[in-house]
Amino acid sequence: MRATIRSAAIGAAAVLAAAIGSPALAQDSEPIKIGAIYILSGTAATYGEFARDGIQMAVDEINAQGGLLGRKLEVRMEDSQGKANIAIQAARKLVYQDEVDLLMGIDSSGVANGIAPVVSELQRPFLITHAATPDVTGKLCNEWLFRNSVNVNQHMKGAALLAKDLPAKRWTTIGPDYAFGHQSWEYFQKYLAEVKPDAEFMTETAFPQFGAEDFTPFINRIMAAKPDGILISVWGGDLVNFIRQANDLGFFDQDFEILLTLGAATEVLYALGDQMPEGLWAGTRYWYDAKDTPINRQFVDGYYERYGRYPSYNAQNAYAGVYTFKAAIEEAGSVEPAAVAAAMKGLTVKAPIGTYTLRPEDHQALVDDFWGVTKARGDSPIRTLDPVRVFAAADVTPAPSETGCTMQ
Repeated sequence: MRATIRSAAIGAAAVLAAAIGSPALAQDSEPIKIGAIYILSGTAATYGEFARDGIQMAVDEINAQGGLLGRKLEVRMEDSQGKANIAIQAARKLVYQDEVDLLMGIDSSGVANGIAPVVSELQRPFLITHAATPDVTGKLCNEWLFRNSVNVNQHMKGAALLAKDLPAKRWTTIGPDYAFGHQSWEYFQKYLAEVKPDAEFMTETAFPQFGAEDFTPFINRIMAAKPDGILISVWGGDLVNFIRQANDLGFFDQDFEILLTLGAATEVLYALGDQMPEGLWAGTRYWYDAKDTPINRQFVDGYYERYGRYPSYNAQNAYAGVYTFKAAIEEAGSVEPAAVAAAMKGLTVKAPIGTYTLRPEDHQALVDDFWGVTKARGDSPIRTLDPVRVFAAADVTPAPSETGCTMQ
């Protein structure tokens, strides 16, 4: 039976005092090093900060229980700056200079697509906990690369299942001008056409550059096109700026159905406060208040007590990522990279988001997808979601044969 994460961390045996005098055993008592690469500067830095907090919380919990195989965990963080070349340099530094045993991270789909071909060279298990491009568990998949978070296919299938019940017929999009924005629109059209054959997709779309400061011309152009529905995949600091500018232009006062694909990221909700309009459908890759389970309650309460804020999906995904490594190491009985990667293939993990499996065919996690309507709540400093819709992994994940993954 495969190892799973338990709501209480499992302790490992303490290192024997006799190991101190043995070079081989002394080597085994050195920390297990996790290299983590996230955006830690610029407009999307809060995503990396939430991930860092989730990782450190998991590492501290595991170390308090005695570590793994008698060894403590240690994390080394690097800033990708949202650039593929910087992330590749960081990954090589972590492996060849810092000699990390495991790799995780990546916020941007463009960065993930750039780093994916390098992972085989590094020969370390690399767990993507954020970037949603389908390519890394599709045409760019390989034996070392895994993902434990919702990808574009899954999230846009959820969006389509949501949109089919909305009155909107003519849809357009506003999204960042790189892989994530274009793939979000591509897959939304694909899946909505399947479940709502009379849906129409406009040629008048808007793809502002990632990191743009002025969204006004894009907002005005889409308002003038008069769609029924708008899929908005702008995210992070860009989404914060977009919503503030859209508020000033009366964008949310129009008669549009709006789907904010990552509008329920708590990084965004904390930055906006009551500037986030109510009544919008907002998506996220995990919602802290959606799963009433002991492991989720323990995680949310512990995170809030430690950091004074509700965890984002990036915090949960990173936290669960560390525990995914824990489960794989325990199953392998080793930190040897190839053994850990083999143990991760098909691994089932119990996490705050729910129990998920890293599918053996493409290493994509079978995780649920989350959407909800933004709403003010008196006891919360951020907008909450009410109602919340959770789309089961089985209903939103394409079959392995549809992904384009041919494992090398």
